[in-house]
Formats: sequence, structure tokens, C-alpha cells
Amino acid sequence: MENKGISSAVIKRLPRYYRYLSDLMNQGVERISSNELSSLMSVTASQIRQDLNNFGGFGQQGYGYNVEYLYGEIGKILCVDKKHNMVIIGGGNFGHALANYERFEQKGFVTRAIFDKDPEKVGGDVRGIPILDIAQLPAYLKEHGVQIGVLTIPKLEAQEITDILVAGGVKAIWNFAHLDLKVPDDVLVENVHLSESLMQLSYRLGEQK
Repeated sequence: MENKGISSAVIKRLPRYYRYLSDLMNQGVERISSNELSSLMSVTASQIRQDLNNFGGFGQQGYGYNVEYLYGEIGKILCVDKKHNMVIIGGGNFGHALANYERFEQKGFVTRAIFDKDPEKVGGDVRGIPILDIAQLPAYLKEHGVQIGVLTIPKLEAQEITDILVAGGVKAIWNFAHLDLKVPDDVLVENVHLSESLMQLSYRLGEQK
């Protein structure tokens, strides 16, 4: 879903709101004020109100926010009320870990298949999700409506596989490969470079000394 005029910082905060609201629902909380949510999330109440006002506000003066309603509305904004078919490229340990994470499916992200070139892995499965030969990827994409490709492969292979995904109609790529991918303007890429995140943490540790 494209949100023209909405800053990336706001979009990045929405999943946090969604997570905290889920926890509040599990605790039986029916309503919450922006000040109460602020104390939980360490985000100012003003920022919360500004963020939510980008999408209509959802609150009532003197009442605050209905937790279940706000949770549902943010879910719609994030499009997690829809099903997104995914394929994972790379059947190694990390690919297995992602496929085993059942909460993705609860949020609408359904892994349909895993692809690998290792003959010892091909033919197996992870939690019932088949591991297929990477050579089958182009044909699989033509036959199935796959929206998201997940890359957990070495960077030397990442661009070639990305080109296959794009040619097969995939419009979003979750990239764990250490490579900045080249894609058409209408294809979304979310890069998750774990080593870079760890180095940022290392830098912050160094600042404390």
C-alpha cells in the first residue's frame, strides 16, 4: 500500500503501535489514552497523535483510543488483514528459521515454498512447506500468485535471483543478502543487513566508554 506524503519514520512506527496494541488486547485493556500509550512506548503523546492523524486520528477527546478498533485499523493500514504469498530463497539455517516462525502467517504472510540448489535439501520440507529445486522457481512464479520473495542467500547469487523474481511478477523483496539490489521502480525492497545493525550497536557501545 502506498502512502503518498506519509514519512518513512511514521510508517516504521506503525508496526510498533500494532505490537503494543496487540499486547494491550491480550491484557484485556479496552481503551487507552495517548499519554498512557506514550509511557509504554517511549514516544511522546504528541507524536502518537500526529502519527495517527495522518490516517484519520481514530481517537475521541476525553475517551482516548478504543484498543481493539485501533488495532484493526492499523492492521488495515499495514495490509496485514490480507494474505501475502511468500517464497523463501535459501533453505539454510536462516531460511529454516524464517519458515518455522508461525507468527508470520498470523499476520497474513504465508510462506508457500522454499527454494534451494542443494540436492540434499530439495525434496524435504519445513513445517510442511516444501523445499523445491531453484531451477523450478521461474515456472512456480508463473503458476502461483507470489507477492513477496525472501532472500537468504549469498550476495553473489542475490541479483540473479532477484531478476528471476521480478520477471515472475514478484513486487516486494525482503532482502537479507549483503547486497543493494537493482530493481524496477515498481518493485519494493526492504533490506535487513544484520551485520550493519550489529555494527551500529557496537558503535553505540563504544560511545558509552
